[in-house]
Amino acid sequence: MKPSDSADTTFAERCGLHDAAREAAAQRTASLIEASGLELVRFGWCDMHGTVRGKTLTARAAIRALREGVGMVSTLLLKDTSDRTAYKVFEPGGAADLPGFAFASNLLLLPDPASFKVLPWVQGTGWLRCQPWFQDATPVLLDTRRVLQQALARLNNHGLGMVCGLEVEFHIYRIRDAQQRPDLDPELSAWPGLPPAVDLIHPGYNLLSEGWMDMAEEPLRIVQHTAQSLGLPLQSLEIEMGPSQVEAVFDATDALTAADNMVLFRSSVRQALRRAGYHATFMCRPPFPNIMSSGWHLHQSLVHTADGHNAFMRDAPAPGTHATDAQHTLSGTGTAWLAGLLAHARGMAPLCTPTVNGFARFRPNALAPQAVLWGRDNRGAMLRVIGAAGDTATRIENRIGEPAANPYLYIASQIHAGLDGLVRGLTPPPATESPYAADVVQLPTNLPEALAALQSSAALVEGLGADFVRYYSHIKHAEAQRHTAAEDKADFERREYFSRI
Repeated sequence: MKPSDSADTTFAERCGLHDAAREAAAQRTASLIEASGLELVRFGWCDMHGTVRGKTLTARAAIRALREGVGMVSTLLLKDTSDRTAYKVFEPGGAADLPGFAFASNLLLLPDPASFKVLPWVQGTGWLRCQPWFQDATPVLLDTRRVLQQALARLNNHGLGMVCGLEVEFHIYRIRDAQQRPDLDPELSAWPGLPPAVDLIHPGYNLLSEGWMDMAEEPLRIVQHTAQSLGLPLQSLEIEMGPSQVEAVFDATDALTAADNMVLFRSSVRQALRRAGYHATFMCRPPFPNIMSSGWHLHQSLVHTADGHNAFMRDAPAPGTHATDAQHTLSGTGTAWLAGLLAHARGMAPLCTPTVNGFARFRPNALAPQAVLWGRDNRGAMLRVIGAAGDTATRIENRIGEPAANPYLYIASQIHAGLDGLVRGLTPPPATESPYAADVVQLPTNLPEALAALQSSAALVEGLGADFVRYYSHIKHAEAQRHTAAEDKADFERREYFSRI
């Protein structure tokens, strides 16, 4: 490589990414594209809201773009959930806080050649995961995957890595007759538009019912085959409590892979199900009566990078401790991590529950958290400690998240909060036995309150970066303000969330 000579180097080389391993991966991917007879390759990138965007290239163009990238308008990083640009990029000073974004300038999406997949639900099409770069070959620090990469690098400096397991609840509906498609009726087109008219795939209120599982077998088979064809570590599919509600559980992986898997899973199953006549939504509370909220429970543990051992596990309970003491189950590292998660729970809320809709989930006696508490195998608490002394699967489950969350930000928030507890040697209170008590610190009840908590959390602001927190808050406030101004709140959520998430 000759990084000083831009005429003789590829864009990937100028970004400092293209080494021998990446070149070998690019050659393998190019060979797969040619050998598979693919016609198109999608270059996908995860935006702030967890939505996959990107461009579709012909096979020949895709091979060149492995090293040179493909152009993308920079305003895609500035969109709120309605797809409106939240910054006035064409006005003087409108993007003053965001160097490189004025006038809807161009970015370049650079793919990871090793991420190549052949999409199982569409003919002759491949897929590559990408990240954005400025044209001068400097990284776009507002990219949420890069936010997680930086958090993991900080964790690695402490000799630790992170392992995550995913439990994701969501809803699947059957789309009604094609003649009743308000989402495709040009007379009803709007910004954002209506979702399709739908029916249930099971009536709900019969948790883990085998009969309901059989009723929902067709769409769940599509979910299974899609996930497995993409190499995602799907473990189980389950019938949840609410009407048309289901859950997917995944084996634990390293944190970055877990986040990548979540992005690919959500996008892929929505597309595969739509082609078969179903509408899947990862919106927390779909806009129907008698609905049950969906959560995304994030299981997390740390490993020592030197030997891979679980850093949360202890060999025996700490002397003199009781089951309600964190050190009865968790190591000193795990105990301090737990305390950090508690200390910054309110601040992490808008990164784990980023929509107006999601805050309605925080209610008592609904298998969802309401307060900043931890419990030992307690599904009413925000943080559920699972395992025992000597158990190599000892971990903490955070139950604060909604399935619409951006996975990179959800996991990054855990790292910065947990590390603050570790660095400061924080100690958590005893485990709760009353997860819905009223006399304890409550989780935020709405998005603006949560954003204020984020901005007041010094550890999260420092970890994520003040510029990122300011940027994120600006866009999420735009969403919250439009919701406040909407005359019909249910219609807002139907169009903005149910239709798109």
